[in-house]
Amino acid sequence: MTGKSQLGDFLQARRSQLRPEDVGVPTYGERRRVPGLRREELALLAGVSASYYTRLEQGQSLSASPDVLDAIAGALRLDESERQYLHDLARADKPRPRGRRPAPERVTEATRQLLDVLADVPAIVLGRRGDVLAWNRLGHTLFAGHLEPGAPDLSARRPNMAQLVFLDCHTRELYADWPSKARAVVGNLRLVAAQHPQDTALHALLGELSAKSPEFASMWADHRVRACSVAAYGMRHPLVGELTVIQQALSHGPGHVVVATTEAGSPSRAALALLAQAITQDTNAADPARTAPRAGTG
Repeated sequence: MTGKSQLGDFLQARRSQLRPEDVGVPTYGERRRVPGLRREELALLAGVSASYYTRLEQGQSLSASPDVLDAIAGALRLDESERQYLHDLARADKPRPRGRRPAPERVTEATRQLLDVLADVPAIVLGRRGDVLAWNRLGHTLFAGHLEPGAPDLSARRPNMAQLVFLDCHTRELYADWPSKARAVVGNLRLVAAQHPQDTALHALLGELSAKSPEFASMWADHRVRACSVAAYGMRHPLVGELTVIQQALSHGPGHVVVATTEAGSPSRAALALLAQAITQDTNAADPARTAPRAGTG
C-alpha cells in the first residue's frame, strides 16, 4: 500500500459517496452511469482544473499544495479527521529518507502507575497498531477475560484489538452492535496507516485482516476515516450480562490508555461493580492466605 494509490482511492471513494443534490449540483433529471459526483463537478467545486484533479486522483501528480488539498476537502465535505487524513496521505506520497526500525512499544512507568490508580475502572493500554500493551484486572476481565491475564507481557504474542474484534468469536459476541465497533476500529487504523506509511508491521496486520475477514476487507475498501476518542457501546458480558459503557482515551499516541466508564446509579454501574466483586472472589479463592483469619482474631 502506497500513499500514492491510497490518496487516489480515497478521493475516488469519497467523490462517489457524495450525491449531486448534497452539494447543489444540478442534474436536470439525467440518468448518471456512476454514483456520486463526476470528476469535473468535484474539480469545479474545489476551484481546480478538471485535468489537474484527474491527475491527482489517478496518482499522476505529487505536488498538491496544502491550500489545494483544503479546497478539495471542502468540496468533499470532509470533517476535521478526514481533512487531516487527506494531508497525511499526500505527505506519505513524497520521498522520505529511510528511517530506523521503530523500537518495540512498551508501557512507561507513569502509565503503569495510572493503571494502578484506576484499579476500580476497566483500563487497557494500546499501542498505535492496537496491540494490548497492558491492562488492569478489571480491564482484562471486561474486554478479554477468555485470554490469559499475562498475555500483554508476551511481546511476540500480545493480543491485538483489531484482530480480536474481527477474528475472535468471543469479542464479536461481546459487542451488542458489533458493526459499530468494527467500523470504529477500521476508521482508526486508516488514520494510523496514513500517519505511519512505512510501518511494515502495520501493513502486515492490515494484510492479515483483509485476507481472513471479508467484513474487514469491505469496511477498509469503504475508505471511512474515524478518530474515535469517546464512544458508547452496549456489551453482553458472559459473567454479568448486558451493560453499556463509555470507552474513552485518556491519552493519545503510543501507549494510550483506554477506560470504560458507566453512568452513576445505572444498571450498567451495578453490573460493573458485580464484575469487580467476582474478580475479588476469584483472587481470594486462588490465594487462601487472603481470607484466612489472623492468629488471635477468633
